[in-house]
Amino acid sequence: MAGYVRPSERGGPAHPSQYYSGGATTVFASRFDQRFSFCAYVPSAHDPDGAPLPLAVLQHGTGRRGPQYRDNFAEWGERHGCLVLCPLFPAGIGDPDDLHNFKFLEYGDIRYDQVLLEIVAEAGARWNTDTSRFLLHGFSGGGQFVHRFAYLHPDRLSGLSIGAPGRITHLDSERPWWVGLKGFEEKFGRPPRLAELRDVPVQMVVGSEDTETWEINNVGDSNWMDGADAHGRTRLERLKALSADFERHGIPVRFDVVPGVGHEAMYVLEPVKDFFTSILEDLEEGSGR
Repeated sequence: MAGYVRPSERGGPAHPSQYYSGGATTVFASRFDQRFSFCAYVPSAHDPDGAPLPLAVLQHGTGRRGPQYRDNFAEWGERHGCLVLCPLFPAGIGDPDDLHNFKFLEYGDIRYDQVLLEIVAEAGARWNTDTSRFLLHGFSGGGQFVHRFAYLHPDRLSGLSIGAPGRITHLDSERPWWVGLKGFEEKFGRPPRLAELRDVPVQMVVGSEDTETWEINNVGDSNWMDGADAHGRTRLERLKALSADFERHGIPVRFDVVPGVGHEAMYVLEPVKDFFTSILEDLEEGSGR
């Protein structure tokens, strides 16, 4: 990977576990639950004995393209000295045909928000990275996951980027979970933490041509709920409605529309990198470094 020098390239052999734990890493099974896994990009600024690196987490969507997200962000991570972590939640957990269960945080006895936090903790144990707060981006199904995750865990986020979710949970206590927040506390054991979310920088990002509806208006499927189309039929319309909802609740939003782009994860990432960079610069300025 450009910019990263593996240990064996510095003049001596490296143990394979060291070799594949730096730069663009291999895929590791989670020790918390080996049905789940992760890969990372570890920049050359990483020093086990130095200052911990900031952390950016990129949550895949339905296509489970974690390594592609990692590779796309590798140069950015190298430039900014930021460790990039990509969890993998495989399809077919429980129901062999299921694609969607992680997006709604809970499935059977699995709490996907907790799985993510455990993977973040494992990254902190394996590498010298600050896991107290992290940057978080997800696109499509990942965008569904990350905005719901933020309702539970805003205290863990230094920045939140929500990319083109097809199904949205609005800040509406009168409408049932998951189109709204009614029943949220009973399901998750705590109320949504909206006051804390107001302190988290939030971006929403979508392509200007993200207007196909075949995948997100599938009435009767396992990932459909009455009212899912109440705020628009396209992802662009629905994300604009979520942005307005956040703003009404005192949560400022940076809204990026990428010209000429449809529902294509890798083509909306430059605004995400810009958003993350602005947060890292603010954090560095605030630390006095």
